[in-house]
Amino acid sequence: MTPLDLTADREGERVDQFLTRSLPQLTRSAAQRLLEEGSVICAGQAVKKNRKTVPGEIYTICIPDPAPVDVLPQDIPLEVAYEDADVIVVNKPVGLVVHPAPGHPDGTLVNALLYHCGNSLSGINGQLRPGIVHRIDRDTSGLIIAAKNDAAHLSLAAQLQDHSLYREYHAVAVGTLREDAGTVDAPIGRHGVDRKKMAIDPKNGREAVTHWEVLGRYPGHTYVKCRLETGRTHQIRVHLASLGHPLLGDTVYGAKKPVPGLAGQCLHAKKLSFVHPRTGERVTVECGLPDWFQSVLDKLERRT
Repeated sequence: MTPLDLTADREGERVDQFLTRSLPQLTRSAAQRLLEEGSVICAGQAVKKNRKTVPGEIYTICIPDPAPVDVLPQDIPLEVAYEDADVIVVNKPVGLVVHPAPGHPDGTLVNALLYHCGNSLSGINGQLRPGIVHRIDRDTSGLIIAAKNDAAHLSLAAQLQDHSLYREYHAVAVGTLREDAGTVDAPIGRHGVDRKKMAIDPKNGREAVTHWEVLGRYPGHTYVKCRLETGRTHQIRVHLASLGHPLLGDTVYGAKKPVPGLAGQCLHAKKLSFVHPRTGERVTVECGLPDWFQSVLDKLERRT
């Protein structure tokens, strides 16, 4: 077991919500499972699922040691943008799933990382997600960081929590955004009817903040830069759709008809900046736009 102490900072918050807010790599179901197993302790007692937090309380979470990884290494080509003994940053192509899941048992980024890194991946996120600190959608391209050891994982997860891990995305939105920049601050939760989708949920959603800035304007479309302050599932896609400007090619939150030449939404994780877990120095990694994204911009430019 790897014990971890967390101090409550809010009054009356559900403990499972507090745990997932404090540890972004921990899903709500995983937090509830830890509570059910008696793996969360406060004042010497196992914490019950219905407990509400009190500021200053210290919760000790006993994270089980990872089970042997059943996911097999696979020799899948990786574009490594940065790598050292603690972290690896990969420029993920469109179509590559991040971790194994129903319908995608292999051929994922995790399979590729296991082959590339061997046993040098953190085990905090369990046997199916070794090393994975955050994720990006299958049909989103760009930079994703993975941890090679538990200390690096905890450091990067803390940076996700305090918003010091900088993540910048470029996207093409449908329609014309009137302002040159703005912020969407709207909680996101699971859709009430379609559980495969996310939605703005002021009552039960988790905090979600996206800062956006216009980089280019074209007839019927806007090229934007988005900076994530939080990292909810489908966050940029949901937030821009809530403004009435879904991403080009997003058949979940926008037009149902696919865009010829696009495998999914026009979204690319272009820049990543973090404090190195070992040296304390800031590391910034940036990658260019993929050819398919640049082709979209070129076509839009020719229409002006």
